[in-house]
Amino acid sequence: MEGEPVNVNEFQELARQALPKMYYDFFSGGAEDQYTLKENLEAFRRITFRPRILVDVSRINLSTTVLGYKISAPIMVAPTGMHKLAHPEGEIATARAAAASNTIMVLSSVSSCTIEEVASSCNAIRFFQLYVHKNRDVAAQLVQRAERNGYKAIVLTVDTPMPGRREADIKNKMIVPPLKNIEGIVSTEVDNDEGSILESFAKRALDASLCWRDIGWLRSITNLPILIKGVLTREDAIKATEVGVAGIVVSNHGARQLDYTPATITVLEEVVHAVGGKVPVFLDGGVRRGTDVFKALALGAQAILIGRPVVYGLAAKGEYGVRKVIHMLKDELELTMALSGCPSVKDITRSHVRTEHEKIHSML
Repeated sequence: MEGEPVNVNEFQELARQALPKMYYDFFSGGAEDQYTLKENLEAFRRITFRPRILVDVSRINLSTTVLGYKISAPIMVAPTGMHKLAHPEGEIATARAAAASNTIMVLSSVSSCTIEEVASSCNAIRFFQLYVHKNRDVAAQLVQRAERNGYKAIVLTVDTPMPGRREADIKNKMIVPPLKNIEGIVSTEVDNDEGSILESFAKRALDASLCWRDIGWLRSITNLPILIKGVLTREDAIKATEVGVAGIVVSNHGARQLDYTPATITVLEEVVHAVGGKVPVFLDGGVRRGTDVFKALALGAQAILIGRPVVYGLAAKGEYGVRKVIHMLKDELELTMALSGCPSVKDITRSHVRTEHEKIHSML
């Protein structure tokens, strides 16, 4: 690729060139047939704009708030694991890029840098993502460490009672790199000579008994607000509000868990309507353009989270690459807002987009 990347998608090719195949496949791959992986991207393309003209857009304000914290744009860094596989500085580079971009990073509990290392790397608002292990004491320790180190919310991942079948990882016999947050608490040794060692470890470690009543347990061990990540249906959105979560992330785990789940953007509105404004709704999965961010906001998301684009930026160009990815999306969002007649995020409404369903309905 000649010269500097001009969009987020071009960072993916740079990452592919920079990374060993095992690591690139780990970050880029999805579950089984990868139908949902493709659909997460394609579904955005089926949504079109209804731009409004002759609106004063001489000043565009991208800023918004998340749980009361002001951020420069409705673009957050999603929890993705093992950043040192992408770059030697790992999550510390990612955290600094997020801080420089004035946005929130959600640190994965399977990060290559510790909760404490990331907290001391720079001054910023950060959330902590949690997987619940079979040994609940592990989760309790992680939550308490996050709270002690100034993290402002817990993002509980709820779509992993067991790991999805990621066939590239099976073929590559994906390793378990050092998982610093659980080092000395949970053994990552796995007796498995075939397939994905990482998958075998996750199967052994994750708590498949986790259920709705455990949200109460989690609330009892922390004062931090709890968001749940992995909601795809109206029914679960309603239950989430009933158990007292502070927010919902519409997510299919980057299409890495259950294949043939719907693209997140196609179920966002269902979840937003079910919640009825009681808690904020966020979205991850498939965002590659500022136009995608705008579409998610128009369908009711308060902000979006980006996972793979951050990792691709990190792999290609370290901290600078992550900053560049976020900056590109912000620039594209700003242009989309201007050309759609929206001077601020709160001016983006449902009437600014047309979904595929509406297009079909209008032809009948």
